[in-house]
Amino acid sequence: MKSPLTQAMKPTDTVVLDHGTGARLSRELVELIAEILGDTYLGTMEDSALLELPSRQIAFTTDSFVVTPLIFGNGDIGKIAVCGTVNDLAVSGARPLYLTLSLIIEDGMPISELSAIIESVRDTAIAADVKIVAGDTKVVGKGEADRLFINTAGVGVIERAPVSIKNVRPGQKIILSGFIGNHSIHLLSLREGLGFERNILSDCAPLNAMIHQLIDAVPAGKIASMRDVTRGGLSAVLHEHARAAKHEMRCERQSLPIQPETAMAANMLGVDVINLANEGCLCLFVEPDSAEDVLRLLKTHPLGQKAAIIGEVLATPEVRVSMLEQDGTVSTIEELYGAELPRLC
Repeated sequence: MKSPLTQAMKPTDTVVLDHGTGARLSRELVELIAEILGDTYLGTMEDSALLELPSRQIAFTTDSFVVTPLIFGNGDIGKIAVCGTVNDLAVSGARPLYLTLSLIIEDGMPISELSAIIESVRDTAIAADVKIVAGDTKVVGKGEADRLFINTAGVGVIERAPVSIKNVRPGQKIILSGFIGNHSIHLLSLREGLGFERNILSDCAPLNAMIHQLIDAVPAGKIASMRDVTRGGLSAVLHEHARAAKHEMRCERQSLPIQPETAMAANMLGVDVINLANEGCLCLFVEPDSAEDVLRLLKTHPLGQKAAIIGEVLATPEVRVSMLEQDGTVSTIEELYGAELPRLC
């Protein structure tokens, strides 16, 4: 059954330019969004939110999300927006608390589709235990946006020493929390009609609960750095850390957690899985005496069951990313100049 607010928005079943005028239709659209968000929304329709923060030190992040298609297997742009912001906070060691939600909506977008995406925002915020505290809507003309763009900002509190890329040093082990490449292959398959999407789902998920399970259990300082493996894939994360540490990042091809169907699809497409975007994979740099403990803890969480130690930081002065191949040879993984695939997230 449609809500009274949805019914009140008749006679249009789509977003129209007048939803962005600041008048009655704007108010009804915002009220509909607030109604769907329910208890996850703490805003009071004021120009800013007043927040209680149980810490003197906070983490703050912002991000924008553009995804095609908007809705896919195991997720949508709303889920990605919450997960991406929550994960960016969590990998700094922060406990995410609050998010903002801003929508740029194209004239003609079905209200039903927008409502489904807002429902996903709500459900993902509940799963991540965060609240939406403020937001904004803008409506643009046809052809001026790809149906829906989302911008978020997030605030989290630092409750213990934050992790940092500055702490990466030789000897540390490199760990992945799960499969890589699935998100990109799933979306590309949907866009191009390749048929892989039935067996390869996006990994989109909030990682903060798994991360804080680690932070609570592992002695401070044993986890040097964490990154969620998003655009640019594992390769981008490793190159970033190689530049910061001024050392070589060495991985083993046979240790990479890759779903067989994803490996097959990537091979057919002529792309390397380590360059593909993910939305629910964590890369950690861990002191060697704690690596097995971290791996064991990851595997106890549903999102970490495919976790693996994939390599280490070498004490060489050469700043590069290398791969130990299955035949025993070592190859250099070059940093991509642009995009290996069309933009997917």
